[in-house]
Amino acid sequence: MAWHAQLSLDYQTQQGKSTVQFLHDGPLRVLKSLYPEGPAICHNVLVHPPGGLVGGDILDISVHVGQGAHALVTTPGATRFYKSNGQRALQRTRLQLDSGARLEWLPLEAIAYNACDAANQLEFALAEGAQLLNWDITALGLPNAGQPFEQGAFVQHIEWPGHFLEHGEIAAKDSLLLDGALGLAGRRCMGTLILASGTPLARGQRESLEESTHAMLESAPEGLIAGVTAPNEHMLVLRGLSPLVEPMMQLWKSVWAHWRSELWGVNGDAPRIWST
Repeated sequence: MAWHAQLSLDYQTQQGKSTVQFLHDGPLRVLKSLYPEGPAICHNVLVHPPGGLVGGDILDISVHVGQGAHALVTTPGATRFYKSNGQRALQRTRLQLDSGARLEWLPLEAIAYNACDAANQLEFALAEGAQLLNWDITALGLPNAGQPFEQGAFVQHIEWPGHFLEHGEIAAKDSLLLDGALGLAGRRCMGTLILASGTPLARGQRESLEESTHAMLESAPEGLIAGVTAPNEHMLVLRGLSPLVEPMMQLWKSVWAHWRSELWGVNGDAPRIWST
């Protein structure tokens, strides 16, 4: 039986505290709100009890962050796209940030299992003064477990209408893309970390963040290649390829912590769920 699960999150702030109200349908929900960094930042963990998606499953997630609110949303584990039954599995996420809102959308990695047919879509919109930190890390197959990505297809779509569009279709049989020097170069983990700002970033701030991030990349783990760019005055984008998830996740967490500290003066610890 295919699931069509929906979850809507609405963050607002009152008297300096960010709170959330949510509606859900099907096996998709958030756990209790936590405030490890104080009342201004609401932390939530998004839970999908089935643990993965099979053909025909759809996860629809929408997040609205109201004026001045600040939310951090993550997951307790990987999102798994399992072997297809002939239908496509779809995860579709929409983020809407009002003026002055901040959102850290930080799900743990997605795993495209061998013979999956899956799509992972993210679309966001930011008002003036709003800022988003978002990462995406995707592993193709489980090579260390003897389950390489040899069949199937995975579609990745990230879009900020009018500002940014990244769309990739990866077929397991496309050896030129997967193994070619201009493609994934034999690596099976790819990642993106995005800073998006509804108001253009000051040139000095943008260049300073680029330079400090470049310095961090010089000590990247062996086998991981990454680069940071500013595709427009509203964004910084870090992209990388790695043989495995763990070194990329470690680097992405370090850069995320650096960016939020430089942008917002927030130096809180990483969510506890990441270390359990």
